Amino acid sequence: MIEIDVSDTQQVQWGTSIDMLARVSSCGVALLRMGHDGCFNVFSATRVSDSYLERLCQNCTQQTFSNSQRSSSVSPVNPQQVIRPLAANEQYFEIDLSCSMPIYWPSQALFGYLCITQENPQTNASLSKTDLRLLLKQSADSMELDLSKIYRDYSKGIQRTADKPLNVSLQQFIDAMKEHVWMKDAEGRYIIVNQSVEMAWELSREQILEHTDEELFTPQLAQQFIEGDKESITKGVQVTAGECKGLDIGNVESWLETTKVPVVSEAGELSGIIGISRNISTHKAAQDQLELASRVFENSVEGVLITDVDGIIIDAHGAYTEITGFEKSELIGQNPRVFNSGRHDKAFFESLWQSLLGSGKWHGEIWNRRKNGAVFPQLLTISAVYGDEHQIRYFVAVFADLSTQKKNEAELAHLAFHDPLTKLPNRMAVTSRLEQEIRLANRSEYQLGVIYIDVDLFKQVNESFGHVIGDEVLVELSQRLTLAIGSLATIARLGGDEFAVILPNIESSDMLLLRLSKLPQIFERPFMLGEHAPVRLTASMGVALYPQDGRDSSTLLVNADAAMHRAKQDGRNNYAFYTQSLTYESVAHLKLQSALHDALAQEAFYLVYQPKVDCKTKALSGFEALLRWNDPLLGSISPAIFIPVAEKIGLIQEIGRWVLQQACEQGVSWLAEGKDFGRIAVNVAGPQLQRRTFVNEVADVLKATGLPANRLELEVTESCMMSDPESVGRDLILLADMGIVLSIDDFGTGYSSLNYLKKLPINKLKIDQGFVRDIPEDANNTAIAKAVIALGRSLNLKVIAEGVETPEQAMFFADNGCDEAQGYLFSKPKAASELEHFFEVPYCV
Repeated sequence: MIEIDVSDTQQVQWGTSIDMLARVSSCGVALLRMGHDGCFNVFSATRVSDSYLERLCQNCTQQTFSNSQRSSSVSPVNPQQVIRPLAANEQYFEIDLSCSMPIYWPSQALFGYLCITQENPQTNASLSKTDLRLLLKQSADSMELDLSKIYRDYSKGIQRTADKPLNVSLQQFIDAMKEHVWMKDAEGRYIIVNQSVEMAWELSREQILEHTDEELFTPQLAQQFIEGDKESITKGVQVTAGECKGLDIGNVESWLETTKVPVVSEAGELSGIIGISRNISTHKAAQDQLELASRVFENSVEGVLITDVDGIIIDAHGAYTEITGFEKSELIGQNPRVFNSGRHDKAFFESLWQSLLGSGKWHGEIWNRRKNGAVFPQLLTISAVYGDEHQIRYFVAVFADLSTQKKNEAELAHLAFHDPLTKLPNRMAVTSRLEQEIRLANRSEYQLGVIYIDVDLFKQVNESFGHVIGDEVLVELSQRLTLAIGSLATIARLGGDEFAVILPNIESSDMLLLRLSKLPQIFERPFMLGEHAPVRLTASMGVALYPQDGRDSSTLLVNADAAMHRAKQDGRNNYAFYTQSLTYESVAHLKLQSALHDALAQEAFYLVYQPKVDCKTKALSGFEALLRWNDPLLGSISPAIFIPVAEKIGLIQEIGRWVLQQACEQGVSWLAEGKDFGRIAVNVAGPQLQRRTFVNEVADVLKATGLPANRLELEVTESCMMSDPESVGRDLILLADMGIVLSIDDFGTGYSSLNYLKKLPINKLKIDQGFVRDIPEDANNTAIAKAVIALGRSLNLKVIAEGVETPEQAMFFADNGCDEAQGYLFSKPKAASELEHFFEVPYCV
């Protein structure tokens, strides 16, 4: 071995380089030097335990001995002097979790090994072995360059006999280096360059020598190089110019790290400057990826845990503390079993591990436990991280808390199938239950009865005593029905004052009449109306039987409804069985049909507009166009009556197009008068949206009237969207692409799919006035409204409350983050000519 001392200054510089390499690779780094006895000693190290350093020294000693046995890499003069082996695979070796690169003197004698170890792998230590080997090679080459200077200084005192001039051997030496090596004189002219410089700049040595940076490069690049020279000259020591963009082989712009050293004569005069540039693009890219991954992890709203192959947690990132309650220090070294909720059996975890070890990934929902013991739902993705030999090294778990989502889904699911006022099943639920009972009845010999109940003259209760009292009556009625026959039947509220009762397992007519006799008794006891005098109520009931009156839920409900109307015709407070002779509904529809066919031609339709206001500022935000019909013979007819008929007979498309045309023309008229109305909202019926030509019809109306698309808002119902979600979804996307705002009308009264809410370009949710009524006194409506507002926020949708009638309701929606409101508190629906005061600037309700 060569006995040359390494200066303290050089040792400090190497120590700094080793620290930097450890930070870049997130691994332990050690420099080992070979001693007199052929064993290795620690020259400098960081992030490596003493026990592991001893193991590294033993590994290097063994590797050196093995190389000497397998090759002629031993000096014939000194057996302890190992010279550089010829085979590339003998210059680098990997044992356990360490990678080692030899460092040689210029004489080819072995100085020692530079080692990187992953004894304690960090989260960021995700560089491949190829990357680690590249980092080792770059660092080892730099240290060999330093050894060259040490060796050159050492050799000055030794007599040399050179067969060739020194400048030739120096040129050969630097040409063998892949780094860019150059020297400038005191005037900045290049006097020495190696082949790497020629290849990088795509210039011959003759084209470079005796030229300055200004003559070779662009002004910006030349100025950058000159500034670096000045810094080195000013400080008088070696200076690393840092990371910068430069030219590498093939004139390709790359990340380079340049070290510059001033050359001073014995007289103290500047002779020139030497520079060495290394390509660090690969390292830079790897470092950028690590920094990006680290930032993503740390700022993630999800929790991230990393375990070793044995399942021991070694790191944590993101929102793990917010989700689990555990601090990082409490998790490191633990097994994920600390989160075990006890809700999953052995088979569940066996399936999880089978998927994880088989495909390298598992994704699903799981119940886990927080630090405080609370069990919560979690969306979990576990991925295996493989090493170079395709062996699992780590597991990465990314998880999110589903508590809020599950709560909202449960509330909406309950809302979809239950009446919020009475807590009874709603129309959708009773339809599903009825289909289930029909299947059971098919397998038995029993009949199935459906009773449609409508409270007689209930509208007068609301008009006389208010909706609060009316709701109290409905709640009490639902309780009486449940107590009377709840154990024998399914009871549901269909809407308003209408209820349905499903009577299964009817063995005989006597049994049916016995159960029917219990229903009138419910109304014999007066209903208490708050502080008012008790009121006696009656009900009309219609009965349809399976299978004779219908073989599906829809037919049975329709026929029971028809029978109920016959009971009302017969004087109310009675029940009637369905018969084929019932023609009441068809006769009424025929009258409406005839009048509807003539309504457009007779100009019996007209539009009124109800303002929408901003909940916070109370400023005008738009209008909803509402259709009205005043027939010469039938008088004023409610949209709730004639629109369903128009849909059934196919006139709704023509009427809907007329409404859209009129509303757009009114919008253009307001704009022409300089009146900013925000947007005009138009209701779209289900059959309209289901037409293949609907999108084109809307585009034609906008083009014909000249109304900008962003001034139009279309309101669709939940049931309309879910009737044909694929087709409707495509049309809604096309409408949104035109710039039209889309909102869901009467949200919460039908069946919504959260998946479609997330996928479709919906802009607004409109809370049905049924939920707005009695807020804030009614706790149920208050809770539902808050849930819908929270859902809107989470989906980045605006929320509008419909039917706001009191200042307290307006304040409630403003305080809870609702965006818009409309209702009688602000204005009844009015003709356009009666809305002039809404355009006063500034306008505020």
